[in-house]
Amino acid sequence: MLNQQDNELLTKIGPGTPMGNLMRQFWLPIGLSSELPEPDCAPVRIMILSEELVAFRDTDGKVGLIDNFCPHRRASLFFGRNEECGLRCVYHGWKFNTNGDCVDMPSEPAESNFKDKVKITAYQVQERGGLLWAYMGPRGTVPELPHLESNMVENYNIQAYMRECNWMQALEGDIDTVHTLFLHLGLAQYEDAPEGSWAWWHLQNRAPHFAAVDTDFGTLYGAFRPTTEGTNYWRFANFLMPFYAMTPPGVLGLGSKFRAWVPMDDTHTLAISVNETNATGQRPARSEGNWATGQTQTHPQGTGLFDRFRCVADEENDYLVDREVQKTKTYAGLQSIFIEDQAVTGSMGKVVDRTKERLGTSDQMIIRTRQRLIKAARALLEGETPPEVDKPEVYGARSGGMMLPVGVDWVEASSELRKGFIPHPELDLAVIGGVPAV
Repeated sequence: MLNQQDNELLTKIGPGTPMGNLMRQFWLPIGLSSELPEPDCAPVRIMILSEELVAFRDTDGKVGLIDNFCPHRRASLFFGRNEECGLRCVYHGWKFNTNGDCVDMPSEPAESNFKDKVKITAYQVQERGGLLWAYMGPRGTVPELPHLESNMVENYNIQAYMRECNWMQALEGDIDTVHTLFLHLGLAQYEDAPEGSWAWWHLQNRAPHFAAVDTDFGTLYGAFRPTTEGTNYWRFANFLMPFYAMTPPGVLGLGSKFRAWVPMDDTHTLAISVNETNATGQRPARSEGNWATGQTQTHPQGTGLFDRFRCVADEENDYLVDREVQKTKTYAGLQSIFIEDQAVTGSMGKVVDRTKERLGTSDQMIIRTRQRLIKAARALLEGETPPEVDKPEVYGARSGGMMLPVGVDWVEASSELRKGFIPHPELDLAVIGGVPAV
C-alpha cells in the first residue's frame, strides 16, 4: 500500500512532474515507422508525456516531432502542408523543419529577419526496428538507444494498442505473474497440457514461491514451483527502466521480447510489444483449450490524439465480455489475453488508488519496482541522472522459464540464459506444452 504522495509521484507524468522529468531522460518509443509511410506524407498527431505534438516525415525521409501549435497564432500544425523539407502552417504560411527552425515566413516583408528569431519546440527522433524513438530530455548530445534485442534483429513482430488507464497500473499487470493462472488460465486443468511439460507443472500449482531483486537495468523476479524430486520450474521476468517489461512466458534463452508502456498522459498509455520472430524466437503452436485464443481487434487508425491503436473492446462496451463463454469455455469470457489484461486494469479506474490496496507475498515484484521508480525520480530531483541512461548495454536481457536444481542461487544459475544476443540452439520450445501464457 502506498501513501497518496507516492501514488501521485508514480502516476503523474506531465511536464515538470518528478516522474515526467525521469521519463524525459530516456529515449521513448512513440509509434511505428509505418505511421509515416513515405516522404511528405500526412502528419500524425502524437500525445506523449502530456504534450500535444505532431510527427511528420520530410522530403528527405527524416522524421520530425514538433509542437502541435504554430507559435504565430496557435493554429494546429496537423493541418500543415508537408512539403519541401518542412511543415507549413496553412493559416499564414509559416514553415518549420524537423529541427523546429522557422525556415519560411511569407507573410512578413522580404527584408524582415523575424523568421530567424522564431523556433518551435522540436524533439530528436531516430528509427530502429520499425519503431519511432523520441528523445524529449535536456541533453544537447543525446544518449544511445537502449540495446533492446528484439528491436535490433532482422525478424520481428510489432503490436501496438492504446490502453485507457494510467501507465503504471498497465505496467504492473506485466510484472504480476500470479494472475496468469486465474485471469488467463482459470478454467484450464493440468490434464489439458502434455504430461511433464512446463504447462503441466504450471497448472498444478497456483501459488508459486517468489523472490525479487534489483538489477542494473531495473528489477528481476523469479517464481518457482516444485516439480520432480530435486528440481524446480522457474519463471523469470524483468522490469527495465523506465517502463519496459519482459514477461515470463517462453523458454529462457530462446528469442527476445519486450513491451513498452509509454505514458501518453496520466490516463492513456501506448502499449508497444516487440517480439523476435526467427526460428528460435517463435512460440510453439497453441492447442485449443479453456483459454482465450482470439485476436485483439482494433479500430481503423484515426487522426485524433487518442485515435491511434484503439481496441474495439473497451470500457464503454464492457470489453465485449461474453457471459456464456465465461460459463462454458474461458475464465473471463473475454476475446484475447491482451483484452483480459485491459479489462481488469481498466476496471481499477483511470488512475488506481493504491492507498486502498492490500498486497501479499506474490506482489514482491510490484512493490520492488515501485520503490525503484520512486527512488530514481527523487534522486533526479537531487541532480542524479539515472545510470541506465548511459548504459544501453544493460537492456540486452531476456526473460522466460527454466528448470533449476533445488537450492541453487537462482540469480546466478539463470544469469547466462538471461543474457541477450546469444544463440542457444540446444534449447527447445516444445517443453512448454503449447499453453498460452506459459
